[in-house]
Amino acid sequence: EMNSGCICCSLVGDFGAALHKVQEQFHPDRILIEPSGVGKLSDVTKAVVDVAQSEPAMVLGSAITVADATKCKSYMKNFGEFYNNQVENAGTIVLSRTQKLSEEKLAAAVALLREKNPKATIITTPWDVLDGKQILSAMEKTNDLAQELMEELRHEHEAHDHDHEHDHGHEEACGCGHDHGHHHHHDHEEEHEHHHHEHGEACTCGCHDHDHEHHHHHHGHDADEVFTSWGVETPKTFTEAEIRHALEELDTGAYGAVLRAKGIVGTADGVWIHFDFVPGDLEIRHGAADVTGRLCVIGSELKEDGLKTLFGV
Repeated sequence: EMNSGCICCSLVGDFGAALHKVQEQFHPDRILIEPSGVGKLSDVTKAVVDVAQSEPAMVLGSAITVADATKCKSYMKNFGEFYNNQVENAGTIVLSRTQKLSEEKLAAAVALLREKNPKATIITTPWDVLDGKQILSAMEKTNDLAQELMEELRHEHEAHDHDHEHDHGHEEACGCGHDHGHHHHHDHEEEHEHHHHEHGEACTCGCHDHDHEHHHHHHGHDADEVFTSWGVETPKTFTEAEIRHALEELDTGAYGAVLRAKGIVGTADGVWIHFDFVPGDLEIRHGAADVTGRLCVIGSELKEDGLKTLFGV
């Protein structure tokens, strides 16, 4: 604790020296810094980065802002730069008192925050139904649905390659001299690319970190087709019937060639719906709460506007 004044007035000298001293004496796994409400998060972040440049073991983990969901609008108006700076520079925004708001007012608060920070993960679920691991995962951006789905596609593609290698080896060993009618050529040196498509301001799934492209073979699709991902985070609640209808619609082809869809969304009665979709098959189940509702769809030639309308986000 620094009692000699506001932390933002001491960042260059005392604060930097304190971080060095803590690192030298205790070698901690984590250092948590809680500045006062009038400390600019951008200044605190810069001070930590400056110290980390001379401390090889120290890296800036994440920047979290806690915001009262019931007072976002008035605080933005009354406190201006001090408040907005903390919102704008946060990697994660934890909303408090969300259980006191209607779905419409919560969505309005999220929209205000999104105007200031389109990339942060915004935790809208009441804290008492979350555990520390979920919040930490959100802070460290390890809860990436798009990345999970792309990994599934990569594993399937690797299995597909393996099966082709096995089949080709069997034909070569046959030796019967007959033409089996299999003339498929598979280039195992083909470059694999994944094309990221901008998800829009509402999405913080993290897929923007992967700017390379990725082509896959899947369900008869040509390797030259480019897979894109669309995703949103939303406090909107759904019914199981609405999710089932939306997933069935994905199978019609009206929203592009959808290869995967995955999501965790809340319901009005507090139950959380977990769903997975592959062409011709969908799974809906109940599970643990998430930090906010999340949806992700992967495929080619996705109709983003149609997907937004379909899910009502």
